[in-house]
Amino acid sequence: MTPFSYRCTDCGRTYSRDEVRYLCPECGKGYHPGIPLLGVLEAVFDYDAIHRAFDRANPDWNLFCPVEKEFHPPIPVGNTPLGRVDRLGNELGLDSLWVKNDGLNPSGSLKDRASFLVVAEARRLGIDLIVAASTGNAASALAAVCASTGTKALIFVPEKAPKAKLVQMVLYGATVVPIKGTYDDAFALSLEYTAKRGGLNRNTAYHPLTIEGKKTAGLEIWAQLGFQVPEAIFVSVGDGVILGGVHKAFVDLHRAGLIDRLPRLIGVQAESSDAIHRYVQTGKYADAANPVTRADSISVTCPSNAHGARRAILDSRGLTLTVTDEEILSAQALMAGCTGIFTEPAGATALAGLIKLQASPDQFSSAAPVVVLATGHGLKDVEAPLSRISIPPAVEPSLASLPL
Repeated sequence: MTPFSYRCTDCGRTYSRDEVRYLCPECGKGYHPGIPLLGVLEAVFDYDAIHRAFDRANPDWNLFCPVEKEFHPPIPVGNTPLGRVDRLGNELGLDSLWVKNDGLNPSGSLKDRASFLVVAEARRLGIDLIVAASTGNAASALAAVCASTGTKALIFVPEKAPKAKLVQMVLYGATVVPIKGTYDDAFALSLEYTAKRGGLNRNTAYHPLTIEGKKTAGLEIWAQLGFQVPEAIFVSVGDGVILGGVHKAFVDLHRAGLIDRLPRLIGVQAESSDAIHRYVQTGKYADAANPVTRADSISVTCPSNAHGARRAILDSRGLTLTVTDEEILSAQALMAGCTGIFTEPAGATALAGLIKLQASPDQFSSAAPVVVLATGHGLKDVEAPLSRISIPPAVEPSLASLPL
């Protein structure tokens, strides 16, 4: 790794590595649960040193990593496939469409990347308890990575979290506490717990290394495209941290002089969970009024990284849009039927956004690489697609009984 410091994304103050842990001590004073995070920190590296040391023929990704390799958990997170999907591309009029399948991480979602780095940091600090709030995927990810190291995980989840994700958490050995309320309620309780009872808080964006962990997906996209910057990356958006992480990847590459432009980031939200979309459109923040969607992983009343997500969209010359649950489930079925990739509704939301945009003329050059980030495996939530498909009934084991 190269030396790094933390910088507040609001006021620009810088701090040494162990001087801070969560938010900027100054800007964070104005934060309280129920509003987007203030004083989110970003890791700033020695970019000149990265430029001198980085070798495309033998890339050392630890140059971009803020935790030493010796503390990394012994679980193979990341390095998920990026595949060109020509059949789906032909359906949408794109000659170079790619899907990054992060559902193939150990616990089945991109959230493993953030948990991997936070657990590594806990090991460096000698902390044996990590606390998180989650709608399911971040909790499953934390439980999985903690299981690989013997670290304790305490997880607060909304009581309506999908059963498949709850089963994962429990089997991995985490202490799971379902909350009679929303993700935002669980988030607030987890902050209170670590403030009064200790442990390392893994909450998304609250701990700056969650963004650093998620940026590895962006670094991989660049490398897997032959060290080429795509025209656009479509990202499903809930709390805005995956979007912020992908943006940070390309910002780091640009600061290191390894690329000369940023990809356009297209943030796609469920129609009811649209706080970040409206913030980008109007410049004024307001909570989502009733974020009920089949894409449970991106159902958020108050997105923790709303300010960072808006900056990422504007900085990358990107845009946001919303899609309906029906558009999400249709996109899920299209991706499965055309690519063989079964992604959960939150992952399919990104594709739904691409489909909606392609209905408008002159959105993207047909030849430029466009990437859809599929953030989680479809087996995380089979109830959602079952709402619009039916399983065929059983027949007698004879040719005469076959319906075809």
